[in-house]
Amino acid sequence: MKITRVEPILIRTPLLLDGAVPHASGAPKNDVHTLLVKVETDEGITGWGEAFSNAGWFATRTAVEQIVGPRVIGKDPSQIAQIQADLHRGLYNTGRSGAVVFAISGLDIALWDIAAKRVGQPLYKLLGGSARASLPGYASLLRYGDASVVARKTAEAIQRGYRLIKLHENKTEIVQAAKKACGDQVKLMVDCSCPWTVDEAIAMSREWSDMKLAWIEEPIYPPDDHAGLARLRNVSTAPIAAGENISNFFEFKRLFEAGSVGIAQPSITKIGGVTEMRKIFALGEANGVVVVPHSPYFGPGLLASIHVCAAAAREIPIERYYCDFAESAFGDQIIPKHGDFAVPQEPGLGKDPDMAVIERQRVA
Repeated sequence: MKITRVEPILIRTPLLLDGAVPHASGAPKNDVHTLLVKVETDEGITGWGEAFSNAGWFATRTAVEQIVGPRVIGKDPSQIAQIQADLHRGLYNTGRSGAVVFAISGLDIALWDIAAKRVGQPLYKLLGGSARASLPGYASLLRYGDASVVARKTAEAIQRGYRLIKLHENKTEIVQAAKKACGDQVKLMVDCSCPWTVDEAIAMSREWSDMKLAWIEEPIYPPDDHAGLARLRNVSTAPIAAGENISNFFEFKRLFEAGSVGIAQPSITKIGGVTEMRKIFALGEANGVVVVPHSPYFGPGLLASIHVCAAAAREIPIERYYCDFAESAFGDQIIPKHGDFAVPQEPGLGKDPDMAVIERQRVA
């Protein structure tokens, strides 16, 4: 089998809004963008991956199309480890993070999709198998900056069956409103989105200590201040989580060696795909760090995260951005039922995307 084509496909999926408009990077968020990576082979098996894009989608698409894709045409897609090694070594001078690594991530996910389809098995079985039919999801609320909206969204998510809630807020009154809605039965986490100095983060962790948060995520800027995170972790009563902005294995190794986190959050669309994610799970276990992947995606990035987590020894909650769509190219696969994600049982990542929806939503 040989790889014959690697195609990046950017789709835009509008959100269904109920009057409350979330924000991202200071601007209203009305939709989500997904950069798919489609890998075709000469035996007719097609794999689907996802590369991290957000506002940098053009750079990542270019990396897929002009840098990473051409290097693997004609390669055997089953030789995943060798392809990964060749790409990382051959492209190290373009950077150990950013668009090129994101592109490699999307390719890698697609190669694992092909590998599992080739043997007619769901991906998690290739990764070690699992006795679990489902995994708990956690509702990762978008940022609203309004206590009443956040309290309403929190209560709504709990009614839908979520038993874990995460905010993207950093103001005490908003966190308190969500905590009140959660009560003592539903766990609450807070992603602060890197707003504070180390001393400011220490002060806020003390201010929030009575809420008994399940974790405080990325409270410090810059996000790679490992020593600063370690200082905070030493005094915080809540566990410290970070890692979504790390894009290589060795940076996670430094993070763990510094004692910076109790919870690591690698992102499969940023870190190098399934191949590198598995290494970070092993590294976390060796260092006594719980790995809970960052997965606010709505396609192969989310599905690949579910498969990797299903094959892990401990039960791992799956992040799901708390929002709704009129239609999705990946249908019910990306929708938890009563707060839980079914582990896909069809070959590869699960069902292939609906191409009619992709054509309607395609941007580039």
